[in-house]
Amino acid sequence: SKENLKFKLDTKLKCEIAEMKVKNEKILLIKPQTYMNLSGQSVYAVCKYYNIELNDILVIQDDLDLELGKLRFRAKGSSGGHKGIQNIIDQFGSNEFKRLKVGISKVEAKDTIDYVLGRFGKTEMNVLNEFLAESYEMIRDFCEMTFENLMSRYNK
Repeated sequence: SKENLKFKLDTKLKCEIAEMKVKNEKILLIKPQTYMNLSGQSVYAVCKYYNIELNDILVIQDDLDLELGKLRFRAKGSSGGHKGIQNIIDQFGSNEFKRLKVGISKVEAKDTIDYVLGRFGKTEMNVLNEFLAESYEMIRDFCEMTFENLMSRYNK
């Protein structure tokens, strides 16, 4: 909303896509419209269509192992059991892409699938809304800083 972006559905690329500029560089934001476990299909299609290198993408993902609202950059790694991330790895044949992990915690009393696909309660939404401003700055900084400096600045 800060950028006044409008996402448009691109059925060929299987995603909603919006464009913004950061220091005169075109930045594409996508929201895959596949099943979450098949997110890699959209990411791969967009990268191929726009000739984007794997090194230039940032995948924003939820992470059950991080405290609710905690944000952490990661340069590469395994899927950690996240099927959407595994599909991206499978599509590209590489796990060397940058990620911004968003902590959603794990509630032991709830089934993981129901929890991940369910809606956040009022308390959780308050926590998540608090970090939205920081995540916006983190994403903009991704476009302007080296990834090592980005991790040093934000991974606390």
